[in-house]
Amino acid sequence: MNDKDFSEVVACFKEAGQIKSVAEKPDRICEINPPAIKAVRAKLHLAQKEFAVMIGVSLAMLQSWEQGKSAPDGAAKALLKVATHNPQAVLDALNS
Repeated sequence: MNDKDFSEVVACFKEAGQIKSVAEKPDRICEINPPAIKAVRAKLHLAQKEFAVMIGVSLAMLQSWEQGKSAPDGAAKALLKVATHNPQAVLDALNS
């Protein structure tokens, strides 16, 4: 993962902590829609089950996200955003 991507993930986590403690309101919203989730998985050339294991969620949860029945939150949303912009960085980070 390059420094810019890492810095963005760190900023998201710090902001999430501040927002959760109601210390501040979000200055950006990280939205990941169902087609984007499927596209990220496709960029990584992974089956649903492989992708779910890689990011630490159940297969049912991933399928629910891809079908638009539920949406990722917290760390999963940040990880998917990074994967959207730099899928190789996610593979490198999670496979190291």
